[in-house]
Amino acid sequence: MLLRRERAMTAVAIMLDVAFHAGRTEAVNAADIAERLGQARRGIEPVLQALSRAGLLDSIRGPKGGYRLGRPPRDLRLAEIVATALDEDGAPGEQPAGRLQAAVVQPLWAELEGLCRDHLARLTIADLIKRAAAAGVKRPTVEPLNFVI
Repeated sequence: MLLRRERAMTAVAIMLDVAFHAGRTEAVNAADIAERLGQARRGIEPVLQALSRAGLLDSIRGPKGGYRLGRPPRDLRLAEIVATALDEDGAPGEQPAGRLQAAVVQPLWAELEGLCRDHLARLTIADLIKRAAAAGVKRPTVEPLNFVI
């Protein structure tokens, strides 16, 4: 279950990073994303590929290639991002071991997962960008070229 949660969190972090640093017009390369997330590039590649296959990211090839958002941030719901990451995971969830777990713990986790899914369905990448701004995180700006001699 921990690996599934980490994969879902990585997918959300990747989408936010791309939205924050590239958006829909520019591309950001996987090495830069991995560096900002503090993860190995090979570790995030499967998640990037899953997000690309789902159309959440566009993959651009070539020397200036990388990833950009597949849709506007307001149209990218966290529930869809998490579902994409977990669908590609392929690992089954843990099954309860005994009667008490099956009767109480499993239904509790199912209830909590439902609440989490409902909350994620209401949030978009645009909402996370607003949260970043409210927390004082500034988007990087590219300085204009100055050709003064």
